[in-house]
Amino acid sequence: MKSIELENLTWIEAEETINSYEVALIALGARTKEHGPHLQLNNDFLLAEFLKEQVKDKIPTIVLPTLQYGYYPAFTEYPGSITLKKETFCSIVVEICQSMSLYGIKKFYILNTGVSTLLPLEQAAKILGEENITLKYFNVLDISKELPDNLLVQEGGSHADEEETSIMLHIAPDTVDMSKAVKDLDLRPNRRGLTRDPKGDGHFSPTGIWGDPTVATREKGKVIVDIMISAIVKQINEMIE
Repeated sequence: MKSIELENLTWIEAEETINSYEVALIALGARTKEHGPHLQLNNDFLLAEFLKEQVKDKIPTIVLPTLQYGYYPAFTEYPGSITLKKETFCSIVVEICQSMSLYGIKKFYILNTGVSTLLPLEQAAKILGEENITLKYFNVLDISKELPDNLLVQEGGSHADEEETSIMLHIAPDTVDMSKAVKDLDLRPNRRGLTRDPKGDGHFSPTGIWGDPTVATREKGKVIVDIMISAIVKQINEMIE
C-alpha cells in the first residue's frame, strides 16, 4: 500500500480510502520565519516538505496538507517572522485531529521541524489522549544525540547554524547564500529567544543567527537528514505496530 495525499481525493474517494491507513501524517514547517541573512524565511517549510516526500515513500500514511504557521515567539524582532499564540497553535492541531478522527483515523504523527512548537504539541497530545486519539511528533532536539561524534564543530548554537545550514545545503542548495553566512553566537547562559537589542533578555544576534553556519557543508547535511528520516520512519512504524 502506498501513501496518499488527502487533498488530492474527492470526498467519495476519501470515504473509501481513509480507513485503509493506520496513521495520518502532518508535516509542520514555518513558511515565514527568519533564518539569518543566508537562508530564506521558508527554510523550515522546505525542510518539512522534503522530509514529508521522503517519509511517505517509505511507509504508508494518509498525508494531510503541511501546516505552515506555528508557535515561534523567539523570532518576532526579525521582520517577516510570523507566530501564532501557543494556545492558538495547540487548538489548530487538536481540531485538525478531532476532525479527521470522525472518519476513523485515531493516530496522528506531526513531522515537526521546530523547537518552540514542542510544548504546544505536548499539550495537544494530552488533550487528544483524553479522547483516545494518539498524537506523536518528531522532536528535532533528539537528533543531536544520534549524530556521529565530531560531525559538528561549532562551539554552540541552534538556529540558522552549522546544522541547519548543512541540511539546506543538502536538500535545497539554491536557497543558501554562503557569502552572507557569518558566525553569530552569544554564549551567555540562561537566555531565551533571540534579540537585536544588545541590552535585551535573549541571545543578542544582529543577524538572526545563533551558531556558526560558516562551517556547514552539504556532506554533513546528508548525514543529518538521513538520520532524521530513519528516526521518523521508525517512530511511525512503532505507531502502526
